[in-house]
Amino acid sequence: MSESISRRGLLQYATLAGAGLMTANIAKPAAAKPTADEGHGIRFCFNTSTIRGQNLSIEDEIDVAGNAGYSGIEPWVRKIAQYQKDGGKLSDLRKRIADHGLTVESAIGFAQWIVDDEEKRKKGLEVAKHDMDLVAQIGGTRIAAPPSGNSEPGLDLFEVAKRYRALLELGDTMGVTPELELWGHSKNLSRLGEVAFVAMESGHPKACIMPDVYHVYRGGSDFNALRIIEGSAMPVFHMNDYPADPPRETINDSHRVYPGDGIAPLSQIIRDIHDRGFRGALSLELFNKEYWKQDPNAVAKVGLEKMQAEVQKALA
Repeated sequence: MSESISRRGLLQYATLAGAGLMTANIAKPAAAKPTADEGHGIRFCFNTSTIRGQNLSIEDEIDVAGNAGYSGIEPWVRKIAQYQKDGGKLSDLRKRIADHGLTVESAIGFAQWIVDDEEKRKKGLEVAKHDMDLVAQIGGTRIAAPPSGNSEPGLDLFEVAKRYRALLELGDTMGVTPELELWGHSKNLSRLGEVAFVAMESGHPKACIMPDVYHVYRGGSDFNALRIIEGSAMPVFHMNDYPADPPRETINDSHRVYPGDGIAPLSQIIRDIHDRGFRGALSLELFNKEYWKQDPNAVAKVGLEKMQAEVQKALA
């Protein structure tokens, strides 16, 4: 394929090759521990952004997730770093997570690994190394890798694939796999075809992607595209819903709602990814300011119940 291929051509190529992308060379997700999620094989995870507005400590966020009945948690790296900065021992945090029977399915970081500026990218990899170390110390093996810091459209996706591979190779040394995260509002990697292409062209055996119901919608991709992505290439899938209004072009993170409370075709999404072999974690990720005003324990519990109900409905 020519290096001068157009961006549209890249997306067409990614779509055609998508089925092949996510089959042979993608690492399988870790086997699920025995939980109430048995049967369909899907695990339920709590992204702590869902109660971010309550300004809890990371210890309290862990307690909320564990007490609500989740099997996994997805903390934000900045909270882990703050805990350590304040004198907390990461070994204690790891024990607290384990005592609740939780697995650190992923973590949220914002290292600028994708940018064109070589010096910024070098610093971004140093940030990623630091973040991966924190995640590993609390028992995590994956971290989100969003297109953070890129402000100009039209990045060369072949170059992005090389940069993602460099990030993956760093992850190999740290024991933490970066998941290529789709951001619907981003100038690059806003569509499923783009993240699929970059993951495939990285050529790394652990390449994987992190879709998100809201972000797939926000970026303009069709959910039918999920039918050609191998489920094992999506170890964590951000779960949420969105309303009919505001429209896609102006909707933002704060409009996310509980699964089932919006118009997203969740049954189709869940069936399709399950049929393609998804046995990973659905991670509830919300930024709804109304939920931030409520009891965090109630929010976590309602979110879990609604995710479980959607999975049951889809796979019944």
